[in-house]
Order: sequence, then C-alpha cells, then structure tokens
Amino acid sequence: MFDKFKSNLNPFPEVDFTQGKSIAHSKSTTSRIMEVLDANGHGNVHGGVILRMADEAAAIVAMKHAQRPVVTARIDRFDFLAPAFIGNVVSINCNLNYVGRSSLEVAVEVSAEDLFTGEIRMIAVSQITFVALNEEGKPTPVPPLIPANAEEQIIIDKAITRRNKLKQILGNDGQ
Repeated sequence: MFDKFKSNLNPFPEVDFTQGKSIAHSKSTTSRIMEVLDANGHGNVHGGVILRMADEAAAIVAMKHAQRPVVTARIDRFDFLAPAFIGNVVSINCNLNYVGRSSLEVAVEVSAEDLFTGEIRMIAVSQITFVALNEEGKPTPVPPLIPANAEEQIIIDKAITRRNKLKQILGNDGQ
C-alpha cells in the first residue's frame, strides 16, 4: 500500500539554501468544526483530537518552509487553557519561531469559536519541533529563517533565548 503511495509522489524539488524565508512565508491557519466523534466522556472535545490537529497544522508550516517531509521531534508543553465544545470551530494558528540546520520550531495557538455567539476563546498553546527528512528518511538541511521585519526578529530572538535555556537544562543540543 505504501509503495504505491510513494510511487505517486513527485521527486523532491531542489532547495536553494542561500535564500532564507520569512515567518510570514509559511504561516498557516487550519480550522475544523468539532463533531460528536471528537467528544470525550465529558462531552467536550477530546484533548487528543486537539493535539493531533495541532501537530498536523504545525507540520504544514514546517513542510512549507523546508520543502521536505518532516517528523515531530518534540512537543514543548502542550498547555490546555480551556475546553472546546462540540459545534465549536477549532482553529490552529501556526508560525515558525526558529529554524536550525534541520530542525524547525513552530508556535501553535489553538482557539475555539462558538458560531452562534461569536465568542472566540484561546484554548491551548504549544511549540512543536520538527526535523526535515531527505529521500532516505535522514535529517536534511533546511533554508534559514530570515526576519522580514522587526516583529519577526523579536519572535526569532525569543525562540533563540528559550532554546538556549532548554539546552542548559538538558545539558545537550536541545534535541
């Protein structure tokens, strides 16, 4: 089954590593209405549904920047702030925070909207790190992240500071 899937894929395009991309280049929002199959035993949306949606939405951002497949390497705290309910539209807003040699950190903000009242609530936040893969499934370099403006530079600087603190805590390269 997977061999047929792989045979339908186009070869990876050439990537110009001398040309960086901005945060805005790969920024993405994914939305979906929550249905009964998304419910947990309490009648809310199951946290695992939201976590999967966030991982998939963040992967879109990482793949768009890397122009390669990616795998999830780490989820830095996934903080659930409030529940989502059946009938809410859950939106996942994602953008790159940081790009290393082969790794990409994506900021994730999850909101839930009540379509009848118009109320929008922030329900979860996280950072998810991916590693880009080459044709053999090994880590591969990605284009650099270049800030397009002062706002993007602040996002990148905060991510670098956070990653350096994590390296100190883990006592390694943070991966």
